[in-house]
Amino acid sequence: MIAPSRTQVAIVGAGPSGLLLGQLLARAGIDAVIVERQSAAHVLGRIRAGVLEQVCVDLLDELGVGARMRREGLPHDGFAILWQGQRHRIDMHGLTGGKRVMVYGQTELTRDLMDARQAAGLHTVYEASQVAIHDFDGQRPRVTYQQEGQARELHCDFIAGCDGFHGVCRASLPDGAVATYEKVYPFGWLGLLSDTPPLSHELIYVNSPRGFALCSMRSHTRSRYYLQVPLTERVEDWSDEAFWRELRQRLDDRGREALVTGRSLEKSIAPLRSFVVEPLRFGRLFLAGDAGHIVPPTGAKGLNLAATDVKLLASALVEHYQGRSDAGLDGYSARCLRRVWRAERFSWWFTSLLHRFPEGGPMGDKLQDAELDYLVHSPHASRTLAENYVGLPLDFGEPAGPSTAPEAQRP
Repeated sequence: MIAPSRTQVAIVGAGPSGLLLGQLLARAGIDAVIVERQSAAHVLGRIRAGVLEQVCVDLLDELGVGARMRREGLPHDGFAILWQGQRHRIDMHGLTGGKRVMVYGQTELTRDLMDARQAAGLHTVYEASQVAIHDFDGQRPRVTYQQEGQARELHCDFIAGCDGFHGVCRASLPDGAVATYEKVYPFGWLGLLSDTPPLSHELIYVNSPRGFALCSMRSHTRSRYYLQVPLTERVEDWSDEAFWRELRQRLDDRGREALVTGRSLEKSIAPLRSFVVEPLRFGRLFLAGDAGHIVPPTGAKGLNLAATDVKLLASALVEHYQGRSDAGLDGYSARCLRRVWRAERFSWWFTSLLHRFPEGGPMGDKLQDAELDYLVHSPHASRTLAENYVGLPLDFGEPAGPSTAPEAQRP
């Protein structure tokens, strides 16, 4: 084995959450090494959502990596719900006192963070195999991995688990260390990416008797569409022609006329689930982003929750290394989870509102119609939707003064 190296914070996972945390720590002068099992090209090849809340946009600007997002991103002031053949616009900007979201692909955000990290000469290990974490329940945690046939060991003060739902960090916790909450939905999203102009300049969420659809975009010339499909479907059974044909049947006449079809650049089926573990801290291991929680993509909260996780974690680590307090580390899990559960509630509700549930039957369809009728005709209900969609402020509902929340679990 090569002689062990040392850093202050070992970050496992080089997706957006790991890269964001790395930039935040570097800005504060805290040394961090990122260890990623995939190649950089593989990380960039992941096709993910791209609706950024203001908190996430502000964070990228704060880190000095928001210039291209500002040039190429698409600010959105509203979105449409297509229901019973009619479009109903939710005016986010007007209903929330001027707030909006930014459509900017996660791939592009990841590229910006990678470029910034490389330009700063910060250390990222790609294509690390057999990654394992050790001794995180004590004072001297470490990460081991293989690279280029050599066994390597990284000693650190803390480990940040930013390695996603299938990563090694949460899987390394001892049995009974966390409580797990999960709901698996009986359908998935069949997504298609194409170099075609978007159907509309704003997103369209479709509630159709044939199932949910979403008309989205990555730029003025690249579109992303989704169809609700049963979990039994296989992506290889869906030709481009079959996808476009089904999408047309879920749109209104105006949408069918405006739709521009083309060859797919990528097609995939993503299952939908709600998932949370509690707590998000175990000893000197902290979980962030998809490693600790998953939301259905309907509300576009996954990336934004990851960003707020790492913002809170970075702030807590800065407090620790400046010798001021460990209160941020002790309160990290409770503070994150309060926000996570609010996003879980919203994403569950919005998913339930727009999708067809096989077990619901005619009664379920009627109740869903009544909910949508109330939503699109009540300014108060529309405002609640808009407020949650643009993202609640980071300190929304925080109690004044010292937190009374219990400390995160320690072994």
